[in-house]
Amino acid sequence: MPRETEENSGRGPGSAEARILRHAAELKRFSRRNFLLGMGSASLLAADMLLTRQVQAARRVNKILTVPDDTAEMYFPSASWILFPGYKTSWEEAQWILNSLRGALTERGQLAAVGYSNVGLDIDQIVIAVIEHVRARKLTTLYFYGHSFGGMVATQVAARLRELHGLEVAFILLDSSPNSRYDVLDQSWFEGVVFLYESGFRFPSVLRGGYELGERMLHKDERSWGQVLDQTLEQLSPIAPSSVLVQSESAYIYHFDASRFAGKLGGTRMAFIGNPRDRTVDYETAREAWMLTFKDNMVSDELRTDGARPAHASPGWNPFVYRPLIEELQDQLFPLPSGGGRKTAF
Repeated sequence: MPRETEENSGRGPGSAEARILRHAAELKRFSRRNFLLGMGSASLLAADMLLTRQVQAARRVNKILTVPDDTAEMYFPSASWILFPGYKTSWEEAQWILNSLRGALTERGQLAAVGYSNVGLDIDQIVIAVIEHVRARKLTTLYFYGHSFGGMVATQVAARLRELHGLEVAFILLDSSPNSRYDVLDQSWFEGVVFLYESGFRFPSVLRGGYELGERMLHKDERSWGQVLDQTLEQLSPIAPSSVLVQSESAYIYHFDASRFAGKLGGTRMAFIGNPRDRTVDYETAREAWMLTFKDNMVSDELRTDGARPAHASPGWNPFVYRPLIEELQDQLFPLPSGGGRKTAF
């Protein structure tokens, strides 16, 4: 019988056995270090995705986040500030803002913030969370801090509390808050996000980093490229707001009509603070619109956060700019009993 050739035996250069041998040789050249780095990176990514899923699942409801302060609780047991966080603000950042402003805010009340649900912005559910907090703490005096778009939410919640529960908010502080979508300077990206959301498209959380990077590059404003990168990486953190929440916030801003709540706040006093250098919200148009819409409630629009960086709604980064303004407003609108002095946490 003739001897089989190498090709006929299935061991030629293109045979399956030859390919396996070549792959084995390549594996020998693949360093253990690279293998371990790859395995480590994959493990970190898997752990991050698991943690993100757990954190996001735990934040499917609106929650009132408190910042305990013994002095405020002792001197103002029935009064509280409630912070309504701005666009893309996490629960942790909201508490950080309260801690940054603690020395001023605790001069009139306790400290709390609304943690928005990752399922999406729902005003009815926020009203329920606030009124349950009020009743549990037996609060009778409320001061609202509207951080950026949170000023819109604070205004609507105040109107709903008065309408549904007969509870009138004493004061709403609007920190660089747009009065409508027309005060938002970068309309193109903003409208695109709303269009996709209302078309039923939801950005998966795993794509959030790319979404954030694109948004911040198009809306760079006063940020440096280093800040753009840092803030993008922050949005990859498990504690960052979900993409669905961010999209629903965009839609809320887009459709907000402040005139619906004009005349429905009763004796609530309002004040607008901002920065003419703001390149996220048009300072002049927003300020004028709030004054015109709520002319019976607005008591101040002259105080400015000059020197703050970023210029838009940044109390956490610039507490020494914001604290004196808040103290001035409180002393003007809600003076302490004479002889009582100013009572602060530190």
